[in-house]
Formats: sequence, C-alpha cells, structure tokens
Amino acid sequence: MPGALSHIRVLDLTRILAGPWCTQILADLGADVIKVERPGMGDDTRQWGPPWIKDKEGNPTTDSSYYSSTNRNKRSITVDMSKPEGQALVKELAAKSDVLVENYKVGDLKRYGLSYEDLAAINPRLVYCSITGYGQTGPYRDRPGYDFVFQGEGGLMSITGERDEWGGGPQKVGIAVTDVLTGLYATIAITSALEARNVTGRGQYIDTALLDTIVAFGGNQAANYLVSGDIPKRWGNAHVNIVPYQVFKTKNGHIIVAVANDNQFKKLCEVLGRPQLGMDERFNSVPKRTIDRDVLVPLLQEALLEQDSEYWLEAFTKNGIPHGPINNYKQVFEHPQVLARGLRVDMPNHGAGGSVPVIASPLRLSDTPVSYRRPPPTLGQHTQEVLKDVLGKSAADLDALATRKII
Repeated sequence: MPGALSHIRVLDLTRILAGPWCTQILADLGADVIKVERPGMGDDTRQWGPPWIKDKEGNPTTDSSYYSSTNRNKRSITVDMSKPEGQALVKELAAKSDVLVENYKVGDLKRYGLSYEDLAAINPRLVYCSITGYGQTGPYRDRPGYDFVFQGEGGLMSITGERDEWGGGPQKVGIAVTDVLTGLYATIAITSALEARNVTGRGQYIDTALLDTIVAFGGNQAANYLVSGDIPKRWGNAHVNIVPYQVFKTKNGHIIVAVANDNQFKKLCEVLGRPQLGMDERFNSVPKRTIDRDVLVPLLQEALLEQDSEYWLEAFTKNGIPHGPINNYKQVFEHPQVLARGLRVDMPNHGAGGSVPVIASPLRLSDTPVSYRRPPPTLGQHTQEVLKDVLGKSAADLDALATRKII
C-alpha cells in the first residue's frame, strides 16, 4: 500500500542528525528522499563509530550505527556542489522535487545559487526548509552550533541534573534531544506547507532553528518562569509540581513512582503499609505534598526500602498505581510490549549483505502505514539510478560527470 507521502519527492541536503531525522520521517511515510552527499566523504555520521554496521560475514563496514539510525528509506547520490556542474545537477533535481531540506550555514547555499529565491524561481511549488543553529535572523545567525551547546544555551541543562543542594550540577540529556526535536518540528512544518500548497499552489520557505526548538521545549518550566519570575532549578528525578513523581530506591534497585492525584496517593500509601500518610493533613492535596516534599519523600523512601523492586512493581500493577522500572536498552528490546509492538526492525543490507537492525517508526497509520523499503544506503549507491531515472541522464552523460569528478 502506498505511503501517505508516496507522491512527494524530497531533496535532502542535510547531514548529522536534525535534518536527516526529519527526512527519514518523510521517507518512512513513503516520500522518495534523495540524499545528496559529498563525493568520497558523505554524511559526517558515517564515520561516527564504533559500532559499525556489519556485512554478511559479521565484519564491520565503513558506516556507523549512528548513521544507520537516521538514514533508512533514502537513496544516496554523490554530487560536488562546490563546482558549477554539481550546482546545475542540484538545480535540476530541485526542479523535479516537492521539498528541499538543508542545514548549511546561513548564506552558504546562496553562494552556490541554491537559495530558496534561486530555486523558487525555477520551481514555485518547492517547499524549502532550512535548519540552522540560531535561525536566519538575529545577531547570532552566523554562529555554528551543536545539540550540546543548545541544551546549555536554551535552558535545558539548568533544569536537568540532581538538586544543587545535593551536590548536583548541569547535566545534558543522554541523546541529542535538540536535534531530534528540531527534526520533528521541521517535519511538522514541511507537511503543513505541503497541505497549504494544495490550497495556494505555491511552496514556501521554512526557517527552523535549534535554539528556537529547545526554548519551546522548556514547556511548563519556561512558562513557570514567565508567570512567576522565579528561575526554575534542578530537581533531579523529581517533578517541580507533583509529589511523589520521582525515582525511589528499593531493597535491590530503583523504580519510578508517578502519582499525579490525591486518590492515587491514598492508594499508594495503603499499598506501602502507611495508610496514615494518605490522610495526613500535610499531604492530602497536590499543592500540600509539593510544599512539604522534604518531609514526605523520606517517609515514602523508608517504606520502599522494605521490599525489592519486583515486589513493588507487581503490587503497584495490581493496584493501578502509575509506576515503572528503569530499563537499560537490553531490557527495553526484551520488553514484552516492545516485542509486541515490533519496535525492532531488521532490514536487508543490500550494500554489504547481512541485515541492519533499525528502530521502528512510532507513526502508525491505518490506511497508509509506514514502510521499510530501503536500508541505510551506502555512499553514492543510487547516483546513476537517480540521475538516469529522475533527470534522464544518458550513460555517456554519467560517464562524463564521473570523469570530471562531479559525481
């Protein structure tokens, strides 16, 4: 069955993570994504190993698992965009595409004649999405930046980590969350622009910035500051507005307890063998528990240390108390719900044989489901195929371009 975006062609001029994350989502939804890479080098993340994708004999290839995490369902071509003939090829492809996504520094593609204005003159229906660190405007527009920088600069690290009074300090999230979120926002903007094009007949320009994204991600914490003027602080694994909503130690490990209302709290206290806490005037409402957290939490912790994690997880499940284990990724991919949902997908590796394990898309559409058509491509794997099929280049044309090292 065709995907939701199977009628869309995307020209992908991105590398690293935010841009490729966006274009992989579009590809999963059926779009024909043509990934344009530098000859001989390709996307930087191809070299970001170990670990490496393995061939059919189990030997490492030259492509990393980092690269494979965000480039499935795409076709890879190599084009030297620093040369006029390479720029001409990109223009030809843009003329036959619906979407272009790029994450070059501000102004870089304009020097190559590949700005939105340049390409919209050729293809007025083109949706052109730029992803940069700071956006196309403002005093920082020319600065480069990576996810880690924006986790700090955009406020996330000021609220992530253990409480300062417990010796905590700023801590980044364990994945490149700014990049991933920016890719998601870019995808939403692109699909919105495509829908708008159905009405107006015109494409448009999208300016997406990592700093904008991570500031928006501040959500309730940022809103708390705007309303109160009080600067949010680090709470470690606790919640700023809800108690108990945090990690607790057990007799043999740690578990999460996530109690968000008064009825759940009373039930928790009963299961813990501390029913009196559920009726205590100091703790019988959400605001009171938040105010007196430093009194309440040690009392709950004392109770939870009496049994091991498995005991509490089973007891909480039986009594409908929101909770969860803290799994490593081995445990995640052995989890019965993860297995039932098919969140690991093994794709045949056409480039080197064997298979490539990838994480399934969380998008589940009833009539136009996500498909897994192409494994992460090897560098330039589809150059001749794309230039022949999309642009109608002859064998002689391709030989000439290869001889001049344009492709």
